[in-house]
Amino acid sequence: MDIDLTGWIVVALCAIIVGIAKTGVPGLGILPVPLMALGFDKSPGILLGILILADLFAVAYHRHNAKWSHVIRLLPAAFAGILAGYFGLRRVDDDQLRPIIGVIVLVMLGVNYWRTRASGEDAPIPAQWWFAVALGFMAGITTMMANAAGPVMVIYLLAMRLPKMEFVGTSAWFFFVVNWLKVPLSAKLDLMTVESVKLNLMMLPFIAVGAAVGIFFLRRVPQKAFSTIVQVLTLAAAIKLLF
Repeated sequence: MDIDLTGWIVVALCAIIVGIAKTGVPGLGILPVPLMALGFDKSPGILLGILILADLFAVAYHRHNAKWSHVIRLLPAAFAGILAGYFGLRRVDDDQLRPIIGVIVLVMLGVNYWRTRASGEDAPIPAQWWFAVALGFMAGITTMMANAAGPVMVIYLLAMRLPKMEFVGTSAWFFFVVNWLKVPLSAKLDLMTVESVKLNLMMLPFIAVGAAVGIFFLRRVPQKAFSTIVQVLTLAAAIKLLF
């Protein structure tokens, strides 16, 4: 791939951010989406490879932290969303999709804030079947079309009120499965190529640095501060998607 100095800086920075997001600060995960789009024509495929490599670090560290009941509950609808996103890529481009995701995430953040503000720690955990189906499907379609499912997953996990380690671990294992499901479809769309995979492998050291930073952060931040930081970053990402 013919990449200039600016391109190398952008992809290395994105690799570090993805590493941090996967192991410790999920709200950061949306930031590489617009950054990569600025410098690369097939940014979704390049970013997918970076995400998969970062997933390996995340699931290795959080191998005992996932709440598998949530992962299993979300996966069928997410798979349906991935298929819908695959066909949607033929009709809707990233520029059309991003503001839609931004509006949906802002609405969900508002609803979650209203629930917790009104009831505090007594706010009921959504147990309705349609809640997991709706968010799972939305996560699937947004991750397939724009690698932008992070804010959707944050909304679900916040509603489940998981402790920070289980929060990050559940997210890590969910996306580890989902991202691998996207590989054959992305290759069929010519988004992932041999050249993009080579570039991904070159980013391994930067991903590892980011993963270590994420683990350092996660170990030291208190639970309440973690929830606040994740919500603030998700709000900023949703607003960014609108413009």
